[in-house]
Amino acid sequence: MTRRARPRTALALTTAGLLVAGALSAGPAWAQPPAPLPAPVFDDVTVHDPSIVTSGEHIWAFGSHGASAHTSDLMSWQQYTTDLSQEPDNALFDDIYTELAETFEWARTSTLWAADVIQLPDGRYAMYYNACEGSSPRSALGLATSDTVDGPYENQGILLKSGMQGESENPGEVYDARRHPNTVDPDAFYDADGKLWMVYGSYSGGIFLLEMDAATGEPLPGQGYGTHLVGGNHSRIEAPTIQYDAETGYYYLDLSFGGLGVTGGYDVRVARSKAVTGPYLDAQGNDMREVKADPSLPLFDDVTIEPYGVKLMGGHLFGRELGDPGTGAGTGYVSPGHTSWYRDPGTGRMFMVFHARFPGTGELHEVRVHQMWMNADGWPVVSPMRYAGETAGKVKRDDVVGTWQLVDMGKDITAAAAEASDVSFGKTGRITGSVDGDWKLTGQHSATLTVDGVVYRGVFAPVWDPDLEAWSTGFTAVSEGGVTLWGRKSVEPAGAAAVDAVAADLSLGDTSGVTVDLALPTSGTGGTTITWATSDAGTVDVDGTVTRPGIGEPDAHATLTATIENGGAEASVAFDVVVLARTPGVLAGAWALDGSLADAAGAFADAVPTGERIDAPAAGPATFVADGIDGGALHLDGTAGVRLPDGLVQGSSYSVSLWLRPEALTPYTTAFFGAASPTSWVSLVPRGHDGVGGSTMLWSGAQWYDAGTGRSLPLGEWSHVAFVVDSGAASVYIDGELRFQGTGFPDALSGPGNVFALGVNWWDTPFRGDVDELSVWSSALAPDDVAQLAAP
Repeated sequence: MTRRARPRTALALTTAGLLVAGALSAGPAWAQPPAPLPAPVFDDVTVHDPSIVTSGEHIWAFGSHGASAHTSDLMSWQQYTTDLSQEPDNALFDDIYTELAETFEWARTSTLWAADVIQLPDGRYAMYYNACEGSSPRSALGLATSDTVDGPYENQGILLKSGMQGESENPGEVYDARRHPNTVDPDAFYDADGKLWMVYGSYSGGIFLLEMDAATGEPLPGQGYGTHLVGGNHSRIEAPTIQYDAETGYYYLDLSFGGLGVTGGYDVRVARSKAVTGPYLDAQGNDMREVKADPSLPLFDDVTIEPYGVKLMGGHLFGRELGDPGTGAGTGYVSPGHTSWYRDPGTGRMFMVFHARFPGTGELHEVRVHQMWMNADGWPVVSPMRYAGETAGKVKRDDVVGTWQLVDMGKDITAAAAEASDVSFGKTGRITGSVDGDWKLTGQHSATLTVDGVVYRGVFAPVWDPDLEAWSTGFTAVSEGGVTLWGRKSVEPAGAAAVDAVAADLSLGDTSGVTVDLALPTSGTGGTTITWATSDAGTVDVDGTVTRPGIGEPDAHATLTATIENGGAEASVAFDVVVLARTPGVLAGAWALDGSLADAAGAFADAVPTGERIDAPAAGPATFVADGIDGGALHLDGTAGVRLPDGLVQGSSYSVSLWLRPEALTPYTTAFFGAASPTSWVSLVPRGHDGVGGSTMLWSGAQWYDAGTGRSLPLGEWSHVAFVVDSGAASVYIDGELRFQGTGFPDALSGPGNVFALGVNWWDTPFRGDVDELSVWSSALAPDDVAQLAAP
């Protein structure tokens, strides 16, 4: 059945009229199509936790924080609404904060979690919105309806609450977060008989199912929280969605295990049942109702739950070496999850829709779509590459034979990417390289692979390889133990071709004004080796160590030469390097914060108190404590901040030094904030996001840069924190110790009109704690300068 929609005209998801249905029995060969498949055109959007519904010729995705988008081909998307923190006047409601005031008040938040929309039989669209306090399962899940998919939606009221005291939605029971659900992450769907259901839940007591009244969109009375399907004891299982497949006769329950951030290890798993109410079993026959955390282990115990469910996808990397096609580290996902699904009624093709983060881009996330098939055992398998207009037709042996990159998704919940290994698929059906085994085509594109003694069943299919920028071949298969293998064909040059490719790809970035150590690669594609020589080891050594001349000395010059070798072929590439001399510090402003907000340097007007946002009026005067580092110190109570003078820094080189004594550490909260606009800013964050393990970090957006220090500031104790930005080079110090050094930091403050603050920005919880001895410099301080400032 079509995902969440009543019968409608088939969407035009074929490419140039050449593609056909993607079922295992599907028809004509793609290996010799009547015309080449065109290169896809992608337009990407940001919708965290996307949920799919159709309206006419458009496929809509609704997600967290009020974001939504739509498409007609699953490749080119258009953003409709964005995050409430950026767009509080959300177009889905006439006035979202008035309409859903009761929900925001109950959940003690100003944002929404994963919304879900479905079309009711009478044609109305029902949105199941939800909000959560975040640090507890205090949540509300409600219903809003609209005559059109894009709103405006009118609130019909809260349906379920969780996290209360002394009661629960189950009559006579007191809410217990170990066995009762967190009322978020809803997914409404129709069963094989057309009955409406809603599955929901996140962490806490697990995943639950409710039968709904299709006339009203509300739960049928007397169910309480409904039927328990999976999880409990605060196991990290969430984002349920249920799909019925008429060919197999199964209901498939997709879940996300782990945490959604870049270090959370989010992954996608599935279980199935012949009945919508369960029990849902994995490939090994495990009853998912019994899958829950061990209460004797620390909270959010992953070890106990990770053996269960068929793992379809997790963090992975099809890596690239220097000289390989493409750019960067390669192609892959970080913490992909919170799936939805779509089946095209005209072709029968199935698609998985989800959000993903990406290697090296921090918490940036986008919507991704991958085609799915059912394997010979009736389990879904997911294409290893995003949907680009392809279908799976007849595969020939020559399409398979060659070198491949193979990813074993495993069963663990981990932030470490499953990295591809190199294998070869031989003409005789052998698999050699990093694994040993056999492969066999069992149908037009279905296949069985035996890898290290384990049998996997799946499909070969065409894929658009973003590194090759060309159509290629991929495979996806799952074992009886619930482990997925993904693969893509690879191209590995050798000899002179490899040397030429590495030489063309080798870059050290801008070497005309170097201030930090250089990373010098020593290997490349196809076993290529790179050795380095230098004209002046005292300026730049062969390991990339940079020594800057002292203040007043001239800049230093050196030539680095790379010798590239492969199979007897050789080439050399030279780089002229200019190492900048150290410069004296130029103080822009200094605030002793000893009972006053005056600039001790006398260059700027006094700073002024703010409310909970950088541009909010203050509720009262600034407050101070007596026991600062040197005299008094500024005290911030978590509801207010201080606006520093505008224009404090303008340029690509600057330094900030201050002392902090936090009383609380909350994610994303800023201690020092500077911005040209809401999309170009720099923030010193005492508690960073999961991508840096919650450590103190220097953060920049929206050209995301995460400079994590690997260290957290102690509560109730003074710590000195400083950061230095020098023409794209960034260094972060804690108590005088260099904790981060990197390049490529965004040029966020070079323009005029920059704004600055202590403890507040435009979005996040204000800082709670004390601040002392702030100094801001319009130059890059040297490590010795920072060490001097860090001395109490």
